[in-house]
Amino acid sequence: MSSWKNASKAHQKTHQERHQPAARQHLGILEKKKDYKKRATNFQDKQATIKALRKRALNKNPDEFYHHMINSKVQDGQHFEVEKPLEDEDSAAQEKLMNSQDVRYISMKRISEANKLQRLQAELHMIDSAEKVPNSHMFFVDNKKEAKRFNLAKRLDTHPSLICRKSNRPTMRLLRSKALPTLSESEIKILTAEKSKRYSELNKRVERAQELRVVEQKLMMKKHLLTDKEKHEKVLAGTKKVAPVYRWKYERKR
Repeated sequence: MSSWKNASKAHQKTHQERHQPAARQHLGILEKKKDYKKRATNFQDKQATIKALRKRALNKNPDEFYHHMINSKVQDGQHFEVEKPLEDEDSAAQEKLMNSQDVRYISMKRISEANKLQRLQAELHMIDSAEKVPNSHMFFVDNKKEAKRFNLAKRLDTHPSLICRKSNRPTMRLLRSKALPTLSESEIKILTAEKSKRYSELNKRVERAQELRVVEQKLMMKKHLLTDKEKHEKVLAGTKKVAPVYRWKYERKR
């Protein structure tokens, strides 16, 4: 019996699906069985999904609430996620750091930035900033006649062009004893540009250190809020320069 089945199968003709006739080429490729099966499976999956969603909607509690209801929207027939605003008015750089790094890494970077800032301040001495502060040095004389003849450069024993300085103000004796280097205008421009560049770097590092400190405080506060489930309230909203402030309800422990 089995040999007869094998013999019948051997003499079976293999039927192949026909191609699109030449007269119907303008209609496109003729759909084969594999194409139909794929289309039918896709249609059946969609119908099953619609049926499941309809059943879920019928069994839904009208008082039930999901946060995704207010965190998504449908616009022009397409579903979009609502972009969440930056919490506590965080800057974009702060938000990126908070999402990608942890507290220990931020703390390490803050300490490193503070050390670099301290070294840079020690090099520059902030002399130019000190010169901008108004002077309040007061001199006393015996009478009005002496006040009229008062000479500030002579009193300070320095050159008149150096009176406005608060630091590095050499006396006339020191100026006579030492030969000052002569600098051309091009060299003075180069030195001034270099000094300006250093002060610009200092300002950027100050801002960076401040931003890292705020990010560290915000991350520590978020971590504390996640671990501590006691009742609390927000006292001060956070900004780009200040971390938020919370107050916990005091409870006397037994």
